[in-house]
Amino acid sequence: MTAHTPPRPIPLFAIRSGCALALALALAAPAAAAVPAPLDVAYPGTIVLRVDATNLAQQIFRVRASIPATPGRLTLLYPQWVPGSHGPVGPLNQMAGLRFSGNGKPIAWTRDPVQVHAFHLEVPAGVTTVEAEYQFLSPVEAAQGRITMTAEMLGVQWHAMALYPAGHASRRITVQPNLTLPPGWQYGSALEPLGRVGDEVRFKPLDLETLVDSPVFAGRHFRRIDLDPGAKAPVMLNIMADNPESLQARPEQIAPHVAMVKQAQKLFGSRHYRRYDFLFALSDEFGGIGREHHQSSENGVGSGYFTDWAKNESDRDLLPHEFTHSWNGKFRRPAGQDVPNFNVPLQNELLWVYEGQTQYWGIMLAARSGLVSAAYTRDDLAATAARYENLRGRDWRAMQDTVNDPIVTMRRPLGWGSWQRGEDYYAEGALIWLDVDTKIRELSGGKRSLDDFARAFYGIDDGSLGPAHYGFDDVVAALGKVQPLDWATFLRSRLDGNAGAPLDGLARAGWTLVYGETPTDFTKAREERHKVTDLSYSLGMVVKHDGAISAVHWDGLAFRAGVSANTTLVAVNNRAFKPEVLKAAVRRARLDKAPIVLLVKKGQTFRSVSLDYEGGLRYPRLERIAGTPDRLGSIMQALK
Repeated sequence: MTAHTPPRPIPLFAIRSGCALALALALAAPAAAAVPAPLDVAYPGTIVLRVDATNLAQQIFRVRASIPATPGRLTLLYPQWVPGSHGPVGPLNQMAGLRFSGNGKPIAWTRDPVQVHAFHLEVPAGVTTVEAEYQFLSPVEAAQGRITMTAEMLGVQWHAMALYPAGHASRRITVQPNLTLPPGWQYGSALEPLGRVGDEVRFKPLDLETLVDSPVFAGRHFRRIDLDPGAKAPVMLNIMADNPESLQARPEQIAPHVAMVKQAQKLFGSRHYRRYDFLFALSDEFGGIGREHHQSSENGVGSGYFTDWAKNESDRDLLPHEFTHSWNGKFRRPAGQDVPNFNVPLQNELLWVYEGQTQYWGIMLAARSGLVSAAYTRDDLAATAARYENLRGRDWRAMQDTVNDPIVTMRRPLGWGSWQRGEDYYAEGALIWLDVDTKIRELSGGKRSLDDFARAFYGIDDGSLGPAHYGFDDVVAALGKVQPLDWATFLRSRLDGNAGAPLDGLARAGWTLVYGETPTDFTKAREERHKVTDLSYSLGMVVKHDGAISAVHWDGLAFRAGVSANTTLVAVNNRAFKPEVLKAAVRRARLDKAPIVLLVKKGQTFRSVSLDYEGGLRYPRLERIAGTPDRLGSIMQALK
């Protein structure tokens, strides 16, 4: 569908002359962007960037930038394409109050009519430095975006703070960043400090590309833990929390984090960081996040990560996932991610490697290190397999196409996720890599595995930061060296088709997907975490504990009865809704064969819905296939 473009004003010369040709050309020609293309040429001088992050009450970051300049046209860009988010999600709407000056006098600016992230100004004669002032108005409520500043902690993502000159590759632009923190706060970052005077931290100059890849987390309550003691390239866990109590981690809780680092290093056989910093926020106010960077990662979970350890197993594959990205996604990068600056579109066709294989390794490193149990891992895989076995969206949309979702959807809520599909290259990608791993193990008689691919593909050039780019053919060739097979056909058949879910890997691993009346501990924990009753594989819907229907599966039982999300379930078989009442009705229908009658409310309208269902409660789990090797158990074993 072609977007509607408003008509452009008719130029005065065309009206006066009556020239039909000129008029036609004026109406037909699109507005032209006047933004210089990025060249691999160094920008002269160093941009000095100063961020004041002390306004906690109003959650406003105040930014000043001193930009070397020469008289004439200067175009400055605000980053649009954000690495790690895989889409054009630069928060331009939250950048405000933009003013420029030179030698103390204002300089006017205009926004480019096509590339709206670009700002044009004419630098006056005699001006050698353009001073820019603006604010980043971080969200004050979740509806505006992820919360990045609270009374106890904050996160600085430099792509949200920086303007940079067009016409130059971002790696050829030098920036010296400075950050003013609230009094007494401590911080974590991969940036190298020049020094701290009071609460202003000065960092060493570096190129813009690396700066954007080096965020800062800071907080009032802070703790740093060395996860790789004695290493030349240390790995630090920088923890910020809502309160001091949340920082209290027991030795037996830290131990699997240390083991996770060791397991990753054994898996990949290399280190591609000078120092690695986990930036870890434990908060019920600061927005949750998992975003990769080459020598650090941004991670945000609930405040009870350590203090409610038994209830938070689902959070514990986050750090291994993001750590894996130091090798996969940052050191080794898809060729389509090799763009000259942050306003050139990213090409996402290999996200099923970048994110899908990282998802796989995150799951397995969590299991190998003891961060999660083997039972949890199996239940997690069962939930993923069930989702894709029942996903009707695959009828029309291949998994390969979901790599475009960060651009198409930009992580906005979906009304019919089971039909529209989302970023399935993560979880379905993990199933494909389980398929690859077990195939290698089967064909080699257990002598080789995807571990060998990881060491060969990501373990090259130990100590180098790279990046080393790759394409589809490079992945296929590397797999072929580990185990001969037509890997191109193997992969493309799973990426491009509309057939069933890629569950062959589970069967080859010695397990099959089944459904039972009793939920697994994994399912119970997820329902409790999200305060929902998940009847996806019976009635085809998910209901919140307050009765709000949050999801309806396309072409499922509830869908065929005309139910949609944004509907409230009021009563079940003439009894007021409660989760246990709904589950009891599903169990009873299996015995008495009577329809389940729901009273639902949408807007101001009530209606009764009759569901003819006798299948009982259905929850996914994995079951061993008798007489087959337990390859999944082998995959989860810690590397020696």
